Amino acid sequence: MSAIEDCRTAALGGHVARCENEGCGFTSIAYNSCRNRHCPKCQGALARDWMAAREADLLPVPYFHVVFTLPAEIGDIAYQNKAVIYDLLFKASSETMLTIAADPKHLGARIGITAVLHTWGSAMTHHPHVHMIVPGGGIAPGEDRWIAARPNFFLPVRVLSRLFRRLMLEKLVAAHAANQLKFFSTHAALADAGRFAEFLAPLKNKRWFVYAKQPFAGPRAVLAYLSRYTHRVAISNSRLVKTDGKTVTFRVKNYRVDGITRYTMMTLDIAEFIRRFLLHVLPKGQHRIRHYGLFANGTRVDDIALARKLLGVTAAAPMHDQQAIDAEPATTEPEPHTPTCPCCGSKMRIIEVFQRGQTPRHKASPRPPSIRIDTS
Repeated sequence: MSAIEDCRTAALGGHVARCENEGCGFTSIAYNSCRNRHCPKCQGALARDWMAAREADLLPVPYFHVVFTLPAEIGDIAYQNKAVIYDLLFKASSETMLTIAADPKHLGARIGITAVLHTWGSAMTHHPHVHMIVPGGGIAPGEDRWIAARPNFFLPVRVLSRLFRRLMLEKLVAAHAANQLKFFSTHAALADAGRFAEFLAPLKNKRWFVYAKQPFAGPRAVLAYLSRYTHRVAISNSRLVKTDGKTVTFRVKNYRVDGITRYTMMTLDIAEFIRRFLLHVLPKGQHRIRHYGLFANGTRVDDIALARKLLGVTAAAPMHDQQAIDAEPATTEPEPHTPTCPCCGSKMRIIEVFQRGQTPRHKASPRPPSIRIDTS
């Protein structure tokens, strides 16, 4: 929280820039960013950089969005074992996709997956799930052809759900046997292997949630969409409505309701708001974005080159279509920058750099009326 609280304040230092036009002299102060991956202010630029790096991976095929969600019972113990269970969630969901896709009864091909971990619902409750973006097809076992998925259909979700359930439960039992799981408070009794087996037993007959959406309208729309998912945090500044020093009011979405009533307001005490936000801070070193199959880091370049060869296409053209980037409103705020003077359009030149905790010697100019100040 200290990193986010200090973000873009004098606590982190910054610089002073002044307009080169002597007749103008507009001066602005810019404070440094914390660069914390959980900070809603710092993810906009990272998302753009990530999107540019992934541009070369685009294939000219339909892309599908698949979501794997842990049952609430597993989510409860995941809160006490974030590093272990989040890792198992990645492994079980990716193995499920790769296994079913490789089965000749379904697709019979080696596919590529980009997976992103989210741990929250709209109200910032603990809700671990993985979003996967997958091209609609894959490379045949003999690596001599591209096998395309059926239009508007990738893999059967019921089959995916059953295998995901079995793999995740097996991995949980193995992790428990290896003493990798810790239990506290009301779950302390689950440290016993027998009690843990009893806890998992009802989940063997419960349907686990796997959701597949319709394919995207082109791979570039996929990239713009995914870049927002990869760098999203538990709540963006755009969802914050107001605070009175004791409570925080923010917008929430009820996914079970359609229409205008889907969006409502929620007010929480500040302590509860912060508690919910901190639920979604990942363990140190935990990767939120992972790549599998054709997109695995060790072989991605060669596999994508082979896929393009089999599809009969050349490398992806640079993305100049700003509409693809701006297809939906960004949920994170872009990095602030002042390349030109807001008063006269001349270049801004850095005249002072100040360190953490220092006060700049120069003062900022009053904002001209043409600059809009967002107070929402």
